[in-house]
Amino acid sequence: MEYNDIVNVKVSFADPVRVISFASVLWLIYVLVLTIISQSFSDPRRAHNEIIFYLILGGVALICLGLSIWPWIQRRLGRFFIPLMITIITALPILAAWITMILPGTNLMMLDSEGLVLRILPFLLVGFLLVAWQYRWPYMLLIVLAITALNAGIIWSFTPPSLPYFQGGVFTNRPVFRGALLVPIIQSVVFLAVGFTISFLMTRLRKQQDSLEAANVRLTHYSSTLEQLATTRERSRIARELHDTLAHTLSGLSVQLETVKAYWDVDHEMARNSLEKSITTAHSGLEETRRALKALRASPLDDLGLAGAIKAMATSSATQGNLTLDLSISDKIPALSPDVEQAVYRIVQEAVTNVINHAGAHNLKIKMEFIEGKLKLTVCDDGQGFEIDRVQKSSQFGLAGMKERAQLIGADLIVKSEPGKGTIVEVDI
Repeated sequence: MEYNDIVNVKVSFADPVRVISFASVLWLIYVLVLTIISQSFSDPRRAHNEIIFYLILGGVALICLGLSIWPWIQRRLGRFFIPLMITIITALPILAAWITMILPGTNLMMLDSEGLVLRILPFLLVGFLLVAWQYRWPYMLLIVLAITALNAGIIWSFTPPSLPYFQGGVFTNRPVFRGALLVPIIQSVVFLAVGFTISFLMTRLRKQQDSLEAANVRLTHYSSTLEQLATTRERSRIARELHDTLAHTLSGLSVQLETVKAYWDVDHEMARNSLEKSITTAHSGLEETRRALKALRASPLDDLGLAGAIKAMATSSATQGNLTLDLSISDKIPALSPDVEQAVYRIVQEAVTNVINHAGAHNLKIKMEFIEGKLKLTVCDDGQGFEIDRVQKSSQFGLAGMKERAQLIGADLIVKSEPGKGTIVEVDI
């Protein structure tokens, strides 16, 4: 198990930048739609002011888009970049509403101050979400109070306190300002509800992130301990192997040679017999040492991986059997568990051995690919083929062993062959 593969979730600096970039594009579309609606349905006496208002909002969106895709300014500003963007997103749209209301020749009776406040809501909402995402709740509360105060100031400055209206045969004053003030109040309540939810989720995420980092550190130490333990065990195993082979053989050989030395001048026959035993012991020890070294060496799978091991084995076997090899192994083979890799390698090895020893083939083709979640392996030759029923009954060609390996890993093994038409072995995992 690789403990270093643990994913550590972090709120990166690039995330809010991508959000701003995406939001800027949506703002441009939003402003374009509002402009079309204004020109099509609004009163001509207010359409001019609204065009100016939308042009300013579009400019704000373009500024945000430009800054969000300009890496140089982001690197230069560093940690001040996000606060600057929040200021631009929240302050400039409100400033646009103020400018629209104080333009020369503006008919305040024809403009809707609370309508302007509502139209800048998409900008303010994104700015507020960035505050809730990146900072603690006191900053979030501060920005909500600032936005509410500015919007209320716009409505208070440019909305008459009351307007006369006719009801029941008499004129009565209608409190316009108090009704318009509901807009920033409702907006603030919504912002607070959404902001506290996001702040709560971000707090939980940060705590989980800290816990994950601590767990990652512990697992790293644990992995290092396991690695050291495995190394110690392997050293002990190698020491036992060397003791059981080299040390034991050399010890016996030393005793026998001492016997030869002792009887060399006294009993030549005894010395000769001891020398023969010494030679036999040396040959036996050499064979034991070779077996021990072979057991200590890593298998081809450990050295080369599944694809590399199959390529090396197939190339060597094709050269040995004087076969023309067509080898096709996909580069998109996923990582497999050791037992599956071992079974696949042994199946291919057995199939290739059968081709060399029994098929009398001239061409060998091996193909391994990963398609739609399946590992598909094909080994085929142009040899003499065989009758499948007869071979299965006699358990020849190692087919029984190949099927057992396939069953152990949950694979489907299919063998197709006819006399004179070659053989195809297919494995689907």
